[in-house]
Amino acid sequence: MHVAFLTPEYPHQLCNASGGLGTSIKNLAESLVRKGEEVSLIIYGQKEESNFEESGIHFYLIKQKSYFWGGWFFYRKYIQRFINKLISDKNIQIIEAPDWTGITALMNISCPVVIRMNGSDAYFCELDGRQQKPKNRFFEKKALKSADSLVSVSAFTARKTNEILGLKRHIKIIPNSIRIDEFGPSVEKPVPNRILYFGTLIRKKGVLELAHIFNHVNSVLPDAELILIGKDVPDIFEKRSTLEIFQEKLIENAKQKVKYIGAVSYDEVKTYIKEAVVVVLPSFAEALPMTWLEAMAMEKALVTSNIGWAKEVMIDGKTGFTVSPENHQLYAERIIELLGNPDLSKEMGANARIKVLDDFSSDVVAERNIAYYNSVLDKYLNN
Repeated sequence: MHVAFLTPEYPHQLCNASGGLGTSIKNLAESLVRKGEEVSLIIYGQKEESNFEESGIHFYLIKQKSYFWGGWFFYRKYIQRFINKLISDKNIQIIEAPDWTGITALMNISCPVVIRMNGSDAYFCELDGRQQKPKNRFFEKKALKSADSLVSVSAFTARKTNEILGLKRHIKIIPNSIRIDEFGPSVEKPVPNRILYFGTLIRKKGVLELAHIFNHVNSVLPDAELILIGKDVPDIFEKRSTLEIFQEKLIENAKQKVKYIGAVSYDEVKTYIKEAVVVVLPSFAEALPMTWLEAMAMEKALVTSNIGWAKEVMIDGKTGFTVSPENHQLYAERIIELLGNPDLSKEMGANARIKVLDDFSSDVVAERNIAYYNSVLDKYLNN
């Protein structure tokens, strides 16, 4: 089988910056290749055109084009022509695209199109309490309605997207996956009282709530330290640095115990995860977060949010704790409990890795995706 992923991002040095979507595609693409399937990546919106092969994957980078008028239409048609020629020349059997801003809307593609829900703009606007641009909503709904099949990384995301966009489609649930061998448990002892947050510094990730939570932790454990890793972005409501707003919410004593590292390489992130006793991820808006899987695979006890998708990843009281990010007192108490009880932290971390091994290992999830793709092909060819 030859599967091609149409995506705006992918973690490669020749591509533009990538986030969780790119990482999830990379994990799936590489695991499909290991299973003997053929994989192509069609990465649009790039600075330069480029075609090459690496790690058994075919890369096709499509340059972003400018148009005097109607770029949203003409660039899609340009991508459509590129894809259809590739389908013909390389015998691509399935195209998979993300739900984000509905790139396949208004395209006529000559093979089955699968859209994987990692969280559309409509989905995140709803969870964030923001108004969505009508254009994005139109494209996303059009793309989802016209796709041959839909798959979602979590049941919560599928249910919520159907509800938000007024769809009544069946959506297959297959979670994101992770290379277990790349995120092994740490053999070194963590730094005492160290708490880690990693991810973009943004309101929807619960970063501003984390300031209040850490104030409570600091009042009980003055030696506790909080490490923040990730890119600082302007707050969507206040239009200024999220880190700046975060720091303004800290009490003076807590402020001395927070260290902002900034964005670091993937390997450096792993080092910081190893050194932490507790990983805190109090997000308000996710589909199925890669950060959670990575920390769990490394046998770290987590305190996460308890919203929607959380129950599909975490088991409260077993792999860590799930708490409403707005319940600052309880969230802080859970962190303090783990910092003060190394045996409990170790036990929950071990349980977390077992959960990832059973449900989110890339080899296990790849088999589910292959079976799903085959069912899509069978239905397409028999219609």
